Amino acid sequence: MSVITTTIPARRFSRFNAERWRATPGPFKVGAVILVAHALFAILGVFWTPYGFAEMGAGLPLSGASWQHPMGLDQIGRDVFSRFMHGAHIVLMLSFAGTMLGMVAGTTLGLLSGYIGGWFDEVTQRIVEAMISIPFLALALVMIIAAGPALAGEPVLIVFVVGLVYAPRIVRIARAAAMDIATREYVAVAELRGEGTWSIVFREILPNAANVLLVEFSLRLSYAPILIGALGFLGFGIRPPTPEWGLMISENRNLLIASPVTVFGPGLGLASLVIGFNLFTDGLSRMLGQRPVAGA
Repeated sequence: MSVITTTIPARRFSRFNAERWRATPGPFKVGAVILVAHALFAILGVFWTPYGFAEMGAGLPLSGASWQHPMGLDQIGRDVFSRFMHGAHIVLMLSFAGTMLGMVAGTTLGLLSGYIGGWFDEVTQRIVEAMISIPFLALALVMIIAAGPALAGEPVLIVFVVGLVYAPRIVRIARAAAMDIATREYVAVAELRGEGTWSIVFREILPNAANVLLVEFSLRLSYAPILIGALGFLGFGIRPPTPEWGLMISENRNLLIASPVTVFGPGLGLASLVIGFNLFTDGLSRMLGQRPVAGA
């Protein structure tokens, strides 16, 4: 007895991948390259930095950029480049964890609200509208202050704040998708089979709303570093001396004239990360045939 096996020729497989890559929207490719570079840089910063991120006396304080210190040194002689490297994974982890929390909470509540309707939808939407009426940063500051000094500067609090700030916007997108999908025939068939609300929402509606929600997740993820950086700049982010790019900009803003590289480094890192996320989201929305709601 012989077994016949088939394999895909390597040349055909590589050609297929090359064709798919060429067909991918340009913004997606540029954004993906930027994000991969940031991810690799963040991984490197976890395991190795030229100096300790809190090590004082690494050189002459306030000295400018050099081969040994590419981003100079701050007021107490800490190597800014080492702090920048270590802070890369902090920015990425806080952004991803906070956005994921908001996505889970917002998607669940939005899908249930759109499908159930009635008084549940009315109450949910009034709460959502009240929260959306408050600017991002103001709402985040109120929550941090309300949490008290015991939790101030804790990563868990920052993740919770980012998630709660973004959840209302995600609720609106998920609700709109659920209201549209709930009128489809396969949902009516599931109801006739006697399936419960949770089963219909997560087995019928959620998979069919995945494209919309994926673009929304990518969009919110592109905003998260800005919010986290703003909180750090204002002194409400991660507790020092742990480096976070917004905090580093705040710490070195007085050196903008004497040693501008200490500010430009974290600033350019934050800007390039946000640009990468935005390009990636734009390309992803084109590929999935969706249009992100910018500024919502």
